[in-house]
Amino acid sequence: MTRTAEITRNTNETKIQLSLNIDGEGKSDLQTGVPFLTHMLDLFSKHGQFDLTVNADGDTEVDDHHTTEDIGICLGHVLKEALGEKKGIKRYGNAFVPMDEALAQVVVDLSNRPHLEMRAEFPSQKVGTFDTELVHEFLWKLALEARMNLHVIVHYGQNTHHIIEAIFKALARALDEATTIDPRIKGVPSTKGML
Repeated sequence: MTRTAEITRNTNETKIQLSLNIDGEGKSDLQTGVPFLTHMLDLFSKHGQFDLTVNADGDTEVDDHHTTEDIGICLGHVLKEALGEKKGIKRYGNAFVPMDEALAQVVVDLSNRPHLEMRAEFPSQKVGTFDTELVHEFLWKLALEARMNLHVIVHYGQNTHHIIEAIFKALARALDEATTIDPRIKGVPSTKGML
């Protein structure tokens, strides 16, 4: 079974082509137009062992908001589609990732109930030209479209770049765990009989 999906999404603000292979090798081909987001998605791909391709053309002359938000929407959409009926998956994932002085934890439940709980403070409003408030925007749209329960907890940290990098690496590792097929699990891991 190949767990892959792709999407083409065109609006007046962005044009995005995105594909995901859950069972990949950590390869990425990223053209986002938002350098810091490209860096974070590259980390996400590598640490989750996901193959990810993004080709985005957005109104970054305005700011990075629309492009970041819409990539989150697209990534969530393909994650949900690639998982299909979710038979045999572990469903839950939890990862702690340190990045120098920062420690982030991400816990996910591929529950079909979208929710984002985020406990994180960023010392700086920008990393380079990237508005750090867009991290929440990206994660919320990802959780919404993937229909997953996503908890992000930054236990401590002083450098904003390190904090966000730890979040994206922990997200990748938690999703890698949650999407893993466990041969002991027969059918869908829910007493409801569906997710």
